[in-house]
Amino acid sequence: MIQFYFLSIICNALAGYALITDAEAKSSILDGIRSYVLDETFRLVLGVLTMVVGFFKILSVIRGDIPVIGDLLPAAAGLIAGFSLLFEFYKSRSTVIDEQTEKIESFLSANRKWVGYGAIIAAGAHFLFPTVLFF
Repeated sequence: MIQFYFLSIICNALAGYALITDAEAKSSILDGIRSYVLDETFRLVLGVLTMVVGFFKILSVIRGDIPVIGDLLPAAAGLIAGFSLLFEFYKSRSTVIDEQTEKIESFLSANRKWVGYGAIIAAGAHFLFPTVLFF
């Protein structure tokens, strides 16, 4: 479906930007967008939407595309970026300290910007090359 194609591009780009954005302001041009992206509620909704769209992107097929494999990279980028945003929200609200969550947190905090850049690259490539096989 073409709607999931569009949502995949938008959600991956926004989730990627949310993951690479820091709290300190570096440019005045993007201050308005940065304030939305740093809001916890926006990040929660964006994480849920990105994961749902990533999941449905695996299941939906654009005409002329190969099922499942054709959109594997953008779908995987959406799932990983959405999970990263949801996990950040969970860690900010959770009081439980667990060994498993500490391992996940250390991995995601070390690779947070790389996941963000990967999601932005997947969104850009998916936008520029719509029928190219990404796997």
